[in-house]
Amino acid sequence: MAQIIDGTLVAKHVRDEVAARVAQLRMQGTVPGLAVILVGDDPASASYVRMKERDCEEVGIASRDYRRPADTTQADLNEIIDISNADPDVHGILVQMPLPAHLDAEQAIARIDPAKDVDGFHPVSLGRLVRGLPAPRACTPWGVMRMLSEYGIDPSGKSAVVVGRSTIVGKPMALMLLEANATVTVCHSKTVDLPGVCRRADILVAAIGRPKMIDADYVKPGAVVIDVGINRTGEGMVGDVDLEAVAPVASYITPVPGGVGPMTRAMLLANTAEAAALAPLAR
Repeated sequence: MAQIIDGTLVAKHVRDEVAARVAQLRMQGTVPGLAVILVGDDPASASYVRMKERDCEEVGIASRDYRRPADTTQADLNEIIDISNADPDVHGILVQMPLPAHLDAEQAIARIDPAKDVDGFHPVSLGRLVRGLPAPRACTPWGVMRMLSEYGIDPSGKSAVVVGRSTIVGKPMALMLLEANATVTVCHSKTVDLPGVCRRADILVAAIGRPKMIDADYVKPGAVVIDVGINRTGEGMVGDVDLEAVAPVASYITPVPGGVGPMTRAMLLANTAEAAALAPLAR
């Protein structure tokens, strides 16, 4: 039976580290600040923003919220980003996704000062990741790497399969695993014999947004299975992995909830503290 990778516990370790670093920065005269921009009234997004606000308060990061109605224009959104870019007390900017359909998310992300891109989505951040250079890392895959490290799982020399190719999770996840010397395969909707490809993985990361799609037929005995999926269904929140079916086959597995989700928020705090520490150097 697989050992559960406790994301809630690892996230607490990260928050404790961030709190200590923030306390040190405050003693040096820098109060890390995060600007959170929420457009519209999506309940899931609003709930997530509230959790981020609570996290910031817990570790001593100053959270500044900009909440705008769903009919906010692109010009208004751009103006808020520009204001936050120019504010020396703001070290990180987060535009909560998804945005209403009439807004251009890529334009908004690209408008953020790369030094304040604590989500790690900016083209500059992704480009630096490709080149192996320091940059804010996308929070979800960065959190996965921290969990692997915390549980002593070394990707070096292992076969890793990432199911999903989004710029938020799949692509940066593949790059981080490659950086850790794994041999990486990225799968998607056009992949032939997806179960067969997945069964070759020592580390399998599911990030496809399909409830319980990954069952035991996809998993090599003894594999590490990381479930990034968050799917709200009639039975509650479930992942992309059928936990009950896969746990008897895998060596380690992340649950949903309580796995990758808490790590995403924790790594956002870590990125914000890092951005605050680097801000005096940038100036």
